[in-house]
Amino acid sequence: MTYAENLWLFFTLLFGIIVVPGMDMVCVLANAVTGGRSTGLAATAGIMAGGVLHTLYAALGVSVVLHLVPELFNVLLVAGAAYIAWIGFSLLRSSITIGGVEEGARLSRRASFRQGALTSLMNPKAYLFMLAVYPQFLKPQFGPVWSQAAVMALMIAVTQLAVYGGLALAAGRGRDLIVGSPGATAAIGKAAGLLLVVIAVLTVWQGWSGAH
Repeated sequence: MTYAENLWLFFTLLFGIIVVPGMDMVCVLANAVTGGRSTGLAATAGIMAGGVLHTLYAALGVSVVLHLVPELFNVLLVAGAAYIAWIGFSLLRSSITIGGVEEGARLSRRASFRQGALTSLMNPKAYLFMLAVYPQFLKPQFGPVWSQAAVMALMIAVTQLAVYGGLALAAGRGRDLIVGSPGATAAIGKAAGLLLVVIAVLTVWQGWSGAH
């Protein structure tokens, strides 16, 4: 697998994770609906900041593992693939819905940013993703871990901006689609689930091929 192919696979997986409705999306929706586009975008910026911190600790962990116990990298790869597949099968079996977003007091842009950052940092799925999945795409043959991590951090931030920022700009329409159309959210979840299962299989196959 080339570096470009590795990044495309990471992006496909990343997009599949981000587009599934969850805590971060609800946070952006709540701020956009109650405070307008500016507060929705501020919440998005906070989520992006949280994503940068997630990337930093994950890259540090991978660097330590590669330096101290290189053999553990294959264990991380298999564990990450299993986690991806588990998420995928869970999404295929479930029907995701998001309850109505309550309209409350309008937050300042600074408060919305802080809320977005805290939501991202308190999201347990983000920690699982960064610890079990992210390390698979940081490979020694593609150069220094930190330069790869910087590229992937940028990809995470841009994808979050595109998905959550687009939702914040859409504001009312985005709320109606996500909250008012259970069928649409269920379809998004099942499609993402199928995508994750396929990626899990590809990840194990690529890792096995590279080791032989």
